[in-house]
Parts: sequence; C-alpha cells; structure tokens
Amino acid sequence: MSIPKFQSRRRFLKQSGIGFLTLASIPSWLSAAEGMHGMPVLPARKATANFKPDVELELFCQNTEVPVLVGQKTRVQQYSAKLLQGPEQTLAEIPGSFLGPVIRLQKGQKVRIHLHNQLSEDTITHWHGLHVPAEVDGHPVYAISPGQQFVYEFEIVNRASMVIYHPHPHEATAKQVYHGLAGAIIVNDEEEAALGLPSGEFEIPIVIQDRLFDGQNQLIYSPGMHGNMFGFYGNRILVNGHPELQLDVASRAYRLRFLNGSTARIYKLAWDDGTPITVLGVDGGLLEQPENKPYVMLAPGERLDVWADFSNRNVGSQLVMRSLAFSGVVPAMGMGMMSSQAYGLPVGSDYPIFTARISKKVTDSPKLPSTLSKISRYNIGDTHNPNKPVPITISEGHMQMLLNGRPYAYNDIQDRERIPLNTIQLMEISHEHGGGHGMGMGGMGRMGMGHGMGGMGMGRGGMGMNGGMGMMGMMAMAHPIHLHGQSFQIISRSIDSANERDYATVNQGFINSGLKDTVLVMPGETVRIIKPFQDYKGLFMFHCHNLEHEDMGMMREFLVE
Repeated sequence: MSIPKFQSRRRFLKQSGIGFLTLASIPSWLSAAEGMHGMPVLPARKATANFKPDVELELFCQNTEVPVLVGQKTRVQQYSAKLLQGPEQTLAEIPGSFLGPVIRLQKGQKVRIHLHNQLSEDTITHWHGLHVPAEVDGHPVYAISPGQQFVYEFEIVNRASMVIYHPHPHEATAKQVYHGLAGAIIVNDEEEAALGLPSGEFEIPIVIQDRLFDGQNQLIYSPGMHGNMFGFYGNRILVNGHPELQLDVASRAYRLRFLNGSTARIYKLAWDDGTPITVLGVDGGLLEQPENKPYVMLAPGERLDVWADFSNRNVGSQLVMRSLAFSGVVPAMGMGMMSSQAYGLPVGSDYPIFTARISKKVTDSPKLPSTLSKISRYNIGDTHNPNKPVPITISEGHMQMLLNGRPYAYNDIQDRERIPLNTIQLMEISHEHGGGHGMGMGGMGRMGMGHGMGGMGMGRGGMGMNGGMGMMGMMAMAHPIHLHGQSFQIISRSIDSANERDYATVNQGFINSGLKDTVLVMPGETVRIIKPFQDYKGLFMFHCHNLEHEDMGMMREFLVE
C-alpha cells in the first residue's frame, strides 16, 4: 500500500532521530503536504491487437542469489528476459553478472515488452533515454503489484545510442536499482553501421556501480538521514557486477560503452598513464567528431561511448581506468560523514575502476573515423521561448531536495511546467539564489548524528544555535538532472565566482557537444539547454538522478499538452 508522502517523510524524520520537535520548523510546502495523497495506481496496460511488433520479449523482475564476492552468494533483484519474436542477437547476457541482459534494438523496429513483477513489492520499468509515449515511459503511476504484468508497446525512433532500463516506483527507485535492477539497451541505426566501429566481442559494456557488503556478502542499503541528503555510497567498485574487474584484450581498438549505474556516486574517469580518453558519444548517441579528453566526468544515469586503442601496447602490459580526485560535488561536511560510511572510499577520492590487460598480439585493427555523425541542432531562434527560458531551479535545505521550489506531488503541475506539444523549449537549470542554502549544524549530536559536531554552525546564513536543536539544512551540491523524453542540447554553462576553484577540478571533463538526457549541474552552476517536446502528449518527469534525492521528492513533471 502506498504511503502518502507526508506520512512517509514524518516517519523518516522520526526514525532518523530528528523527532517531532523538528516538525514545528518544517518548510511551508511540507506542512501543506499533510493532506496530500500518495501516488494513485492506474490499471496495468495490456497488449493491443492493432500493434504488430518486430521484436517481442518477456522481461522478469525477480529475486535471486548470485556470486559476487568470494564465498557466500549475494541476494539481489535481477532482470531476466526471454525473446518471443525477433532477431536472435536481440538479447545478450553479460557473463557472470547480476545486471539485466543487453537488449539490442534497431531504429524503426516496433517493440512489445511484457514486464512480469516477480518481486514481493511494487515496481515499474522506465526506458531512460528512449523517446516513447508517456503511458509506456515507466511513470510510477503505472507501478504493478507482485504477480502482475504490464505491456509496453513503442517504436524505436532514437538514433543509435545506449540507453538504460531500470525501475521507477514511487519512493523506491534507489533501493531497487541498488539491489540490482538495471540493464542497457543498445540502439543501432544505418548511419552508425556505415562507420565500421568495433562490434561483437570488441564492443564491451562497462557498467560502474559502488556497493557496500556485510560480512556475509549481502548488500547493505541503509541510507539513513545523511545518506538520503548526500546520497548512499559503497566501499566496493563493481564493473559489470564484478569487483576488481580485469579485461583481457587484444592489441587492437575496442569500443567501451560506459554507464554510471550507481545511485549517487560521480566518477572522474581517466587512464592511469595519462592517455587521453577518446570519446565517440554520450547519452544521446555519437558525437559529430571524436573528442580527446584528459578525463571525463560521469554522473549517475549518464553514458559514455569510448574508443580504446591498445594497438601499440605489448602483450602483458596493462592500463588502469581510475576515478581521479576532484572536489565540490558534496559539501565538506557531507564528505566528512561519508568518509566513515564509505570505509576509505569517499566521494572525489582517487581509486581504480578496472584494469585492461593486453593478453594477445593481433595486427588487424579498425581505424578511428574522423567524422562520426550529423546532429540536427537547434538555435535559440528556433525555440518557442527565446527570451523566457523554462526554469528548473535546484534548492537544498533542511531535509528538503526540491525542484522549482516544490517537492514531487502527482499531477501538481505549475504554469511553468506546462509545455505546448511540438515545441522546442529553451530551458535554464540553476541553483536557487545562485548556489544553495546555508546550513546550521548546531546541536547535531542531539539528533542522532553526533560525529563531534554539536554546537557548530556552518554555511552562509547558517541557523545553528550553539548546543541547541537548531535548523539543519545543507549547502549546495552537484545534481545530475535527468529529463524524460527526447534528448537535449547543452548550449551554455556558467559558474559563479564562489565555486570556481572546485569547478576547475571537473570542468574539462564535460562533453557539451553531444545530445544528452542527463546533465551534471555543479554548485553555483547555470546550464542552458534546448529540448524538443515532440510527438507525444502527457506527463514526462524530470528529476535528480541521485536516486536518493529522487526518492526524497526531488522530481517534478512537465505536462505536454
């Protein structure tokens, strides 16, 4: 049974040790939410007789056990699939992984997917990055109960790209993703096929996740108060479900398809010997030309298409992909808390991701194309609102993660969230007040979060009262903002002077030339984008892809009408 949001937040505050005294000082929007109902449930969608699929498959959400670490198997939630109709290569398992199968589709195919919920809780699956009708986008309103089925039907209209499928139930997305429900869809098209890029065994998915295990190899997911505010972080890096992954490769070029499958962790990817990362594409597909980067930032929900050429390396040599040190994505206070939680793997530290070991010598290798694709771009003059961008404002504070100044509530559409169908919209994503709220940390020791912090006031405009309960908020942090529906263009990024030093540790890792559906917005940063809203009416979500933040209510909807 769905818990109304106010009740769930009230229970969360109580269980976190904050207590009901804090409720006296909650923001006005939270007080107003007391009468708000939980997410309604719509009937499960069934197959339609007039839809003739080229590809039809069954997708199962199930509980299982898999070997991850040495010793006892780990209990996970997992996608599995069965092909009913379509090309044999449609489904491909990732060897030894708890991740869902890679689903390979072709632009123009009509697809029918029967989702079976074999869990003990409600779920629904979202096609992150696919341009599909609202009723088959995986909105939480369509969550199905254990034992139920939901039928998706849509045509693949995306250009070649890698997209994601993952659960999207109301207030439970992070937990289900963390426990294993995630997979990739690779869309191919004729433009990409003509390039002759590495394929088959030379095209490798690289799904990066961080996880925390107990002594019996079971996943720990208990974010608590600060884990919900800052994100939940593990101390083990898994790649394709494996710890300390080593890829045995030949001395030739490979295509690596990266996905950040963590719920909150942001990575600064770089080769350990300083070799540039050659980027072929991002969320929405291929770039127009390859780009060389010293490192690339990869936030939850973002994808990266990389050309990795091992041609000039000797057999037995190795190359390590690392996440390099950076700063600014969480407040210094949050870093201190999470360093103990992450047991030596705090956010923004330096650590290895995987190792590529050259195991055999070959002489045949494809050449890197100088031109990859043609992107149909929009100019500001093409937009419906060139002088009045649609705002997406980020605000963080006392137990609140908001977009446009409001928490998520079903069908709570504000005027600026109404979008005319078949328009191109200029949008501006920014932090409220240019960088977030100050925070008072006074008396935290009395709120079940001691860490020696009692009596300490922090932040601009902090409201801490020495030794008292105080008001607890938080300073600005980075947020990966994901917009459902069509991909968008990034047209500008700007940073305020107060955050320039931290920004300098990440800004060379942004790829702004490709099509995106998720963009990392740093503290004090303003990002302008152009996004089309074409073909389909209905409710399309936009939210933070730090999934703990999403589940806290950092999510809104555009009504396309």
